[in-house]
Amino acid sequence: MEKFLDRFLNYVKKNTRSDAAKAGVVIPSTPSQMEFLHELSEELKQIGLVDVKINPKNAFLSATLPANLTVDADNVPIIGFIAHVDTADFNAKNISPQIHEDYDGRDIILGDSGFVLSPTEFPNLKNYIGQTLITTDGTTLLGADDKAGVCEIVSAMEYLINNPQIKHGKIRVAFGCDEEIGVGADHFDVEDFGCDFAYTMDGSAVGELQFECFNAAEAKIDILGKSVHPGDAKDKMINALSISRDIQNAMPLVCVPEKTENREGFIHLIEAHGNVENASLTYIIRDHDKTLFENKKYIVKKICEDINSKYDIERVKLSMHDEYHNMADIIKKDTRSVDIATKAMQNLGIEVNKAPIRGGTDGSKISFMGLPTPNIFAGGENFHGRFEFVSVQAIKKAVDVIVEIVKIAAE
Repeated sequence: MEKFLDRFLNYVKKNTRSDAAKAGVVIPSTPSQMEFLHELSEELKQIGLVDVKINPKNAFLSATLPANLTVDADNVPIIGFIAHVDTADFNAKNISPQIHEDYDGRDIILGDSGFVLSPTEFPNLKNYIGQTLITTDGTTLLGADDKAGVCEIVSAMEYLINNPQIKHGKIRVAFGCDEEIGVGADHFDVEDFGCDFAYTMDGSAVGELQFECFNAAEAKIDILGKSVHPGDAKDKMINALSISRDIQNAMPLVCVPEKTENREGFIHLIEAHGNVENASLTYIIRDHDKTLFENKKYIVKKICEDINSKYDIERVKLSMHDEYHNMADIIKKDTRSVDIATKAMQNLGIEVNKAPIRGGTDGSKISFMGLPTPNIFAGGENFHGRFEFVSVQAIKKAVDVIVEIVKIAAE
């Protein structure tokens, strides 16, 4: 336990925050991510993995654990495990993880920040009484999303190398960048990875096995106003900010993240800028059901058309594109990945939670590239902020699940 704990603490202390402003322009979006990949590649070589390489075109580090079976190796599926090294859009400088052994269910004071991680606000803490928790000091995120996943994959590979009596087929691992800004898997090389199916270790609480996610799109609306001195504006001024208000007010009021759950989709305003002359709105559109997803896209388009019909020229310009799709449409065609992971968790006494992801992972895109890639828990909770935490025991269970998966696949 001490070794993988030290590994995790070492990983999270490295600032690998991605930069949305450079998404798709520079790969990876921040140099610190590539620096971490180089360090990680040396570690993979040291523990005994082979074919260790970093692809500069897509910023993925990959490596191989060769099969150790003496017979029937060709009939055993090649399995991949994937995690991302970047962290979300929150302070990641000088991360100082705090360790709380034998958690007693009470409030946790986060360093000297003045913030408290409380079960009153986060009832999920009650699930970890008696466990060892790793939290932030209240000034940064932790980075368990997805350094926990990285740690779990590396630790599982090291365990298999050190325990050759556990027979397994060929295993591939990959670590990528820029997942948090939505472009990490855009150029993933499925053919080079060469697997029958794979898993992203990028979920949250223990037991999560996710193979259904949102269909996702982004809508950017640019608004052209007409600026006139307010003292002489009657019947002349066209306020781009007022048009922005009209667009937002026309959106379905209940179709927002704060009022939806489970498979319910939403149209979410994530960014707004502007003045009288020019304004812009950015929405993300999500739904698990393809028909409802397309309907939400139509709603946004129709609102923009209706607003434009009120003016003599096109005042509202909509640009919309799909970001990823529901990986269930692919995985249902070959359920081996889900079946094996389910059995692995059940063998370990872990209650399986197959609730759909209210978001997406690299596996969403990779699945549509032809490689079924469901998502397995990494153990952390409250991702992307100062209240993030992870249980040491949860990390250990994720390591155990990886090992159990490759054992079952070789049977």
